[in-house]
Amino acid sequence: MHPRVHAASFPDKPAMIVAETGETVSFADLERRSNQGAWLLRGEGLVIGDRVAVLLENTPRLLEIAWSAQRAGLYIVAISTRLLPSEVEFILRDSGAKLLVASQATAKVAAPLFERVEGVKFYMTGGTKPAFLDWDAALAAQPSTPIQDERAGSDMLYSSGTTGRPKGIKPKLPEDPAIEQPTPLATLTQPHYDFGANSIYLCPAPLYHAAPLRWSMAAQRLGGTVVIMQKFEAEIALWAIEQYRVTVAQFVPTHFVRMLKLPATARSRYDLSSFRLAIHAAAPCPVPVKQAMIDWWGPILMEYYAGTEFNGLTLIWSDEWLKRPGSVGRALIGAVHICGDDGEELPPRTEGTVYFSGGNSFDYHNDPGTTAAATNRHGWTTLGDVGWLDEDGYLFLTDRKSFMIISGGVNIYPQEVENLLITHPRVADVAVIGAPDPDMGEKVVAVIQPADWRDATDALADELAAWTRERISPVKMPRQFDFMEELPRHPTGKLYKRLLRDKYWQDAGTPH
Repeated sequence: MHPRVHAASFPDKPAMIVAETGETVSFADLERRSNQGAWLLRGEGLVIGDRVAVLLENTPRLLEIAWSAQRAGLYIVAISTRLLPSEVEFILRDSGAKLLVASQATAKVAAPLFERVEGVKFYMTGGTKPAFLDWDAALAAQPSTPIQDERAGSDMLYSSGTTGRPKGIKPKLPEDPAIEQPTPLATLTQPHYDFGANSIYLCPAPLYHAAPLRWSMAAQRLGGTVVIMQKFEAEIALWAIEQYRVTVAQFVPTHFVRMLKLPATARSRYDLSSFRLAIHAAAPCPVPVKQAMIDWWGPILMEYYAGTEFNGLTLIWSDEWLKRPGSVGRALIGAVHICGDDGEELPPRTEGTVYFSGGNSFDYHNDPGTTAAATNRHGWTTLGDVGWLDEDGYLFLTDRKSFMIISGGVNIYPQEVENLLITHPRVADVAVIGAPDPDMGEKVVAVIQPADWRDATDALADELAAWTRERISPVKMPRQFDFMEELPRHPTGKLYKRLLRDKYWQDAGTPH
């Protein structure tokens, strides 16, 4: 299926709605604008296999341009609006994008790149500024019929850079050029996720990230309506579910934590009876948090584990999870293997690096070394996570290998400590990192974002230390509690832990 099929069948049906403003784009609008966008991109010299970049906040324009690229055989490079100009410059150069569409809100990031990046046309939507071409005016001048050489395109997305420089994942274009061909995610959603033309899908996360972009496009491909939140706010998400009769949404554990910490009156104020499926991913969900969400919403949670690379996917439904708390499920795409440092497969309930075999192949663009490092001698690939399998093939994630703390020769995974501390009522967010220690090599440090900044005192640090000491092994116990008004967290929920960790090591004058 494809949005153009739905534009012919029910042209006035909303393809997307902006939750906060009510701005609505019908399937007929989407068909017209994506055709015009394809003509515009062709007119700017972009041919099959080229890249078009977007630096846009959550707006219907981003999805319109994505569908323009999809039907023109192009790669859409969606860039985070939270990056610095130098970081955007790297992605533009690395991807080889020939055109960038920004907005008034992101122009200050894009503008410095005019003279630094050659061979890129700079457009703006929603207004004009000097040196930017007017995307909206140029679009309106294009034909609304399909281009003559339609061909299915793809996305080329960059990792969020939580452990280093972003890595571009550029898949091969689909072998079948037909734009109506089903994508793996759209094929997966229909039988397993109750997804289809009657779905109202809430997107509370940035569309420049892989999961929100791909799930939103899958919903529209199947004829569903996407409700876009401009920015996640816990109570606004509940209001949007009631207001638009949302049937399915995707969240990350951070969203759950923030909704659970709303006052009871706010949590009970909204009618969520239309809501049938809450998908979550991006990071393992702390067991008490997920249990609390199931207690609140019922057994409608479905968790999956995958990455932008899409080299494999596991899935678990609420009823399975209640029997195996903490699991991220069994493989639905590919097969899961747990391997030791020697590359050999480990027996059940033995911790090691998580690999997939039999899933989609991928390469990190312009980075063969990183691609090789993610592939073992069997040809299996990893995203860098650590975990273990039970006897029935259910995967349990421990942490990312790069976040491991080695203190006195003991391996400590921060995720376990974080999952405990986030359940404390006075903690809004937490990061656990390894900081330099002259005796132990590293010490465990908990960086706390208090629910109330006025609580950022030694008294709260002492309270958290005593509370944690009763609930966790002494070897994993944080030796230091520090406070930060807001942790450097990606809107998708991923934590830029590297930034925190690097600061501690730099302040100590110790290379790491």
